[in-house]
Amino acid sequence: MRRRVTSPRHLERVFAPPGDKSISHRSAILNAMAEGEAVVTNYSPGGDCASTLRCLRALGVPIRRLDSENSFVVLGVGLDGFREPADVLNAGNSGTTMRLLSGLLAGQPFLSIVTGDGSLRSRPMDRIIRPLRQMGARIQGRDGDSKAPLVIRGGDLHGVDYVLPVASAQLKSCLVLAGLFARGETRLQSPAASRDHTELMLQRMGATLVEDGLTVTVKPGQTLHAMDIQVPADFSSAAYWLVAGVCHPSARVTVTNVGINPTRTGLLDALKAMGARLTVSNPRSQGGEEVADVTAESSDLTATEIGGDMIPRLLDEGPVLALAACFARGTTVIRDAQELRVKESDRIKT
Repeated sequence: MRRRVTSPRHLERVFAPPGDKSISHRSAILNAMAEGEAVVTNYSPGGDCASTLRCLRALGVPIRRLDSENSFVVLGVGLDGFREPADVLNAGNSGTTMRLLSGLLAGQPFLSIVTGDGSLRSRPMDRIIRPLRQMGARIQGRDGDSKAPLVIRGGDLHGVDYVLPVASAQLKSCLVLAGLFARGETRLQSPAASRDHTELMLQRMGATLVEDGLTVTVKPGQTLHAMDIQVPADFSSAAYWLVAGVCHPSARVTVTNVGINPTRTGLLDALKAMGARLTVSNPRSQGGEEVADVTAESSDLTATEIGGDMIPRLLDEGPVLALAACFARGTTVIRDAQELRVKESDRIKT
C-alpha cells in the first residue's frame, strides 16, 4: 500500500493530548489501596492503562465505568482487602503495571503470578526481585530470576535501606508500595531524580513519606484515603507536537492542560538549550500536579550536549529529541541514555 504524506505549509493547532499514562496507572492502583470511593477522569485510553484496570479487577477491586469517556469510579479495598486472583494476572505490554503491582502483591498473604506479552517478558525484572526479596517477599522469575512471569508469595515484609542502581520511577514506586505493608521504615536512595507522581499522590492520600533530597523514607501501617483525580494531559504525547512546532518552518502549536511536573519536562529544557521558542502559560495545580499550556513556535535550532541527571527527566522523549536534533545546526550528543535499550523495544536501535 502506498501512502503520500504532504507537509502543510503552515501548522497551527491547539489541542489537549490524552490523559497522562504514568498518573493514570497510579490513580487506579493507589485509589484501589485506599479506603473510600474515588472518581478518576481523563484516564489514559491506551492499552497499558487498561491492563492495570483489568489486573485490579482480578484482585477484587470494584471499578465502575461512568458515562463520560475515560472516567470511572474506584471503590478502594484498603491495604488488606485484596483477594487472591483466580488466574494469572496479565500486564500486557505495561512495565508500569507489572512493577507497581509487584510491590503491592509483595505485601499480600496469597499467591500471585504476573505475566505479560513477549516484549514485557524480555524486560529486566531482577531490579525489583532483588529488593523485594530483601524485604522478605518470596518471588521468583524466569531466566535466573531476571524476567517475567513472576511468581509472588507475599506478606510479612520488613523495611530496608536500599540504594537504587538506576534512577527509575517504576522501581522506586514498586518499593514505596511494598514499604506501606512492611514492619519498620523503608528508606530508598536514588542516584538521580526520577518521576515523583507516586510520592505526590500518596502524600495527598494521607501517607507519611519523608523526602530528603534523593532519599525517600516510607512509614508503614498507614491508612490511605481515596481521592478524586482529574488526570492531566500526557507530556510524552504532547512532546511530538511540540517538536513539530519548533521544527516546522511556519508553525505555532499549543498543547493545553498538560502536566509540567519538573521530573518530566527535561525535553523543554533541552529544546530551550537548542534555541527553541517555547512559552509556558496559565500554570496551575491540579490534584497536586503542576499543569499548564505550552506553546511551541518555529525555531532556529542549534546543537547541544545532553546527559547526566537530565536524562531521567526526558527518557521517554529521547527519540523525539533525536528528531529535533536532525533539524539543528551542528552535532547533538545525548549521553547516559542506556535505559532506552530496555524499554518496550531498544529505542536507540529502532
